[in-house]
Amino acid sequence: MKKISLILLALIFSCKDNTATNEKALISVVNMWRAYVEANPKLEKKDLPDSWYFHDNKSDANRLGKLVASGKKKAASGLYKWYKDANADLPKVGTKHIITDFDGEALAIIEIRKVDTMPFYKISKEYAALDMGTSENALEKWKKVHWDFFEATLKESNDEPSKEMLVVCEWFETVWPVDAVEY
Repeated sequence: MKKISLILLALIFSCKDNTATNEKALISVVNMWRAYVEANPKLEKKDLPDSWYFHDNKSDANRLGKLVASGKKKAASGLYKWYKDANADLPKVGTKHIITDFDGEALAIIEIRKVDTMPFYKISKEYAALDMGTSENALEKWKKVHWDFFEATLKESNDEPSKEMLVVCEWFETVWPVDAVEY
């Protein structure tokens, strides 16, 4: 995927944002990647992955980042329309990302394990639990939170959500929590 497409997609939809903008945050991202590569020497020639946070506000970004770092959040959802409108490729299995808090401080490294596209109404309670980081009323919570978020973003382009709208579902694994890094 072209880097410009990723950045455009992130900026347009505010779900993922390149957050390593201040020096302290950038240092935390670089140090986390460096520590991960030192522990996994076969990755030595890999470039620093993109860093970003979930959602569009500090409270949710920080809460979701902590769920990722703890290994409780194992999935992410976006609209297929966003990728199509940005002419961007869907996420690729094996891709790594550095998840940050809202201020750009590195929290975890994730690796995408599976990607699928399905209609909103077909999201399972198992998938919703992985995305929400909890099994307590996961599907109901997932539907409410994502419907509201998708509705708000679609409104910006004069579109409306539907139960048939395609959702890009990413399953991921937290491969490096910040707790494992000694600075």
